[in-house]
Amino acid sequence: MDELLSTTHPRMFSLQKIVEISYYNMGRIRLQWSRIWEVIGDHFNKVGCNPNEDVAIFAVDSLRQLSMKFLEKGELANFRFQKDFLRPFEHIMKRNRSPTIRDMVVRCIAQMVNSQAANIRSGWKNIFSVFHLAASDQDESIVELAFQTTGHIVTLVFEKHFPATIDSFQDAVKCLSEFACNAAFPDTSMEAIRLIRHCAKYVSDRPQAFKEYTSDDMNVAPEDRVWVRGWFPILFELSCIINRCKLDVRTRGLTVMFEIMKTYGHTYEKHWWQDLFRIVFRIFDNMKLPEQQTEKAEWMTTTCNHALYAICDVFTQYLEVLSDVLLDDIFAQLYWCVQQDNEQLARSGTNCLENVVILNGEKFTLEIWDKTCNCTLDIFKTTIPHALLTWRPNSGETAPPPPSPVSEKPLDTISQKSVDIHDSIQPRSVDNRPQAPLVSASAVNEEVSKIKSTAKFPEQKLFAALLIKCVVQLELIQTIDNIVFFPATSKKEDAENLAAAQRDAVDFDVRVDTQDQGMYRFLTSQQLFKLLDCLLESHRFAKAFNSNNEQRTALWKAGFKGKSKPNLLKQETSSLACGLRILFRMYMDESRISAWEEVQQRLLNVCSEALSYFLTLTSESHREAWTNLLLLFLTKVLKISDNRVSMRLRIQPHISSPIRIGMRGPRAAVQELSEMNQAVPRLHCCLCKATSGLAVSSSVLLCSLISSSLGDSVGEGSESLGIP
Repeated sequence: MDELLSTTHPRMFSLQKIVEISYYNMGRIRLQWSRIWEVIGDHFNKVGCNPNEDVAIFAVDSLRQLSMKFLEKGELANFRFQKDFLRPFEHIMKRNRSPTIRDMVVRCIAQMVNSQAANIRSGWKNIFSVFHLAASDQDESIVELAFQTTGHIVTLVFEKHFPATIDSFQDAVKCLSEFACNAAFPDTSMEAIRLIRHCAKYVSDRPQAFKEYTSDDMNVAPEDRVWVRGWFPILFELSCIINRCKLDVRTRGLTVMFEIMKTYGHTYEKHWWQDLFRIVFRIFDNMKLPEQQTEKAEWMTTTCNHALYAICDVFTQYLEVLSDVLLDDIFAQLYWCVQQDNEQLARSGTNCLENVVILNGEKFTLEIWDKTCNCTLDIFKTTIPHALLTWRPNSGETAPPPPSPVSEKPLDTISQKSVDIHDSIQPRSVDNRPQAPLVSASAVNEEVSKIKSTAKFPEQKLFAALLIKCVVQLELIQTIDNIVFFPATSKKEDAENLAAAQRDAVDFDVRVDTQDQGMYRFLTSQQLFKLLDCLLESHRFAKAFNSNNEQRTALWKAGFKGKSKPNLLKQETSSLACGLRILFRMYMDESRISAWEEVQQRLLNVCSEALSYFLTLTSESHREAWTNLLLLFLTKVLKISDNRVSMRLRIQPHISSPIRIGMRGPRAAVQELSEMNQAVPRLHCCLCKATSGLAVSSSVLLCSLISSSLGDSVGEGSESLGIP
């Protein structure tokens, strides 16, 4: 070594002789040769890292020649001499930072692969280790050559000599993962992920090769070796790509990971799925999420959102296997998503809950339905924005001023200038199903801008969280409606109700042919009551908020939700409408006769409470918001069969107080009928208020109800509209 220390004229005579001695002793038996190489190889490690490039180049080139000669002899099974012989390349690549030497090492290894691939056995580990080190380099030529050679091995060498390379299969996948994580070369990253996808095909096509391979897997059951040495490394490295890379690369990695699950999942054992989803759920781990709030918002809006939908797709595809393994974890993950301060992710949580239940509900057991209802109940309870009613401005803080002054009417709880908190919610698709998890750059930027804006005013962070809870509440209401009655059924029913009224159809009969497509028939009465309680609690909260004009004004002045006073009209009406649909459906269901008494009592209480509240409304816009709701009520009452319409006076105490509200034009007919029977004028009047925009059609509809309710009033006398 002393001869090589000179920086200007190093003497390499001894080094040359060591190379010659190595060459001529290579014919010895492997046991003797390995002891010789133990000393010589350590010397090459040091010489290859010499700061003088001429010395290092000579060492690496000598190593190349010796290696080519050594590899020509091949290697018997269960021996590791190649691994020991090629280790100096790995050492030099790791310790020498000279671009010239590193490039030379990669070229030497590439030459070995191209000329001696058929003879390489244990040496593949060293080869992939060298390429793994090259993959993180910033020199384009080094990375490009290493990746080209790795691609050649994966696509061609594996195809011809897979049994010989199986010991290094994990190293190959890990090497490709490192290429994918090099942010300086995005095209290489994408191609590396494609090659990992190609590796999955080898595992699928050659499971027997993994089962028969025994080396260090003697303690692994033969049937699990294909998982431990094949599938698990692939899926684990893809998860590493997801956690380490920028958006476009990690999105591709996420897509490929779930493509592999969907394509080859039918070959997985149940306990393999448990190991797999321990990896998958790391995507949502708070401890592993980016610390910066802007990066965390981007991660949740894109990667977490995408992963959530993909998990639900896999669960649906392999329901029979995964229902016992994964269901609790999925519900826990959905619950976690709606708790995050990210609107896109929270909405995706409710949408995925709907997808899972609608697509798989027919196969759910009673126990799974109980878990589903409990999950829905938990999400409902934890996302009710109670702080909307309790928040008070701090006297010492200066809140951002409202955009423009408005004249307030103390008695007007919901004016036309007020804005519904849910107006900013992204609309669903035409059939009312959740949109696919495609997140645009604008959506990501919007979430990031929200994070930045909340940093300026601490209260804005609270307001943003409350707004997300309002969004989740409305999404959950729609989710329950879609689950019970099938997506778009209720919307079609409302449209038919309105169309029937506008057609002046006195004997209208609204028919919606999708009743049996929902999950209603699979839910027990107690489970439906549990969902109903969620809806009514949400309705009562929205009603309390809408009635609290002072609190809404305070929130508006503090800058909550835009230019006008906030309200929860959509939540107030949609939750009650869904609850009424469930109750009326149960009331007319002959198979639920045992629950009729409770249904009847609940229906009376809900109708009484709703109509009493409606009659207190003074705002025209608030009354108009109830139009579809009262049309629904009318329709359901008219559809009650004659043999069920008895004891009609049961509802009269709640609705029969005589209140007169000015009626004009076509509503005169309604007023006349009201005067014929003083038991129902209050109902008639409130319906007139609710249908103020329907003109003649509302009169016809109401006349139909009243005539039906009076049912030959002369003969029936005291009977009026009621529900037995």
